[in-house]
Amino acid sequence: MLKGKYDYRVHRTTLFFDDLPPAFDGFTITQLSDIHSGSFDNVGAVQRGIDLAKEQKSDLFVFTGDLVNNAAWEIEPYISRFGQLKAPYGQFSILGNHDYGDYIRWDSEQQKADNLERLKGHHRELGYRLLLDEHVELEKDGQKIALIGVQNWGKGFIQMGDLDKAMAGMDPGAFKICLSHDPTHWEEKIRHNPTMIHLTLSGHTHGAQFGVETDRFRWSPVEYRYLNWAGLMETRGRYLYVNRGFGFLAFSGRLGIWPEVTVITLKRKA
Repeated sequence: MLKGKYDYRVHRTTLFFDDLPPAFDGFTITQLSDIHSGSFDNVGAVQRGIDLAKEQKSDLFVFTGDLVNNAAWEIEPYISRFGQLKAPYGQFSILGNHDYGDYIRWDSEQQKADNLERLKGHHRELGYRLLLDEHVELEKDGQKIALIGVQNWGKGFIQMGDLDKAMAGMDPGAFKICLSHDPTHWEEKIRHNPTMIHLTLSGHTHGAQFGVETDRFRWSPVEYRYLNWAGLMETRGRYLYVNRGFGFLAFSGRLGIWPEVTVITLKRKA
C-alpha cells in the first residue's frame, strides 16, 4: 500500500472520430490529474513519475485539477519539477475542487481569495495556461481543434464552472476537447449537451486509491458514487476519460488503483 502510492503506470487509449481534422490524425495528449502536492513525502519518487510523463513526448500536455490539497504554498517545492512538462502544442490546466481552499479555515475571506490568486500565479510559473471557463484553438497545418477548460463543477461539490461561457464564440462544428475536473460534470452537463463535445478529460475520483483492476474485472468502492470512476466511457460518440490521479489524499497510500499517467491518441476513422 505504501509503495503503491508512487507506482506510476501509463494508461494508453486510442480514440477514433469521423470528424477529426486530418492534420490531427495521430495527435497525442498526455494528461495528469490530482497531483495533491501537499501529500508528497518522497521527492525522488515524484520525479520518477514526472520523468515517465516526459518520456511520452506527446503533442499536448494537460492537467485536470487539484494541484494542491488546500494551500498554494504546497506546490512551491515542486514548481521546477512539474514545470519540466512541456509539449509542442502547449501545456494547459484547470482547477479542481481542492484548489479553491474550501477545506481549511482561513482568517478571512480575503486571505482565502489571496491564496487562490497565488495558486493561479503558480500555474503560470509552471508554464501551464490555466483555462478559467474559456477555450483556445490549437492549430496544426492550417486546421484547428478547440480545447475547452472549465472551473470545477461537481455534483455535491463546488459548482463554479460555466460551460456555456467557456464555449462562447466557438464554432459549433469544431472538434472539441473539454477539461473538467469532476466526471459528474460530464454526467450532468456535457454528455447530453446540445453542442457536441467529443472528448472530456477528468480526474477527481482517484479510483478511491483502493480496488481491484484486471483485464476481466474491476471494482472500487467509489463506483457507488460515480458513473465512471476510472478510464473510458462513451455515450453516443461522446467520450469521457477519468484519470486515476497522480497523487494521493486522505490516506497515504494506494492499493490496487495505482497512480496514472494518461496518454490518449486521436485518430481519424478511415
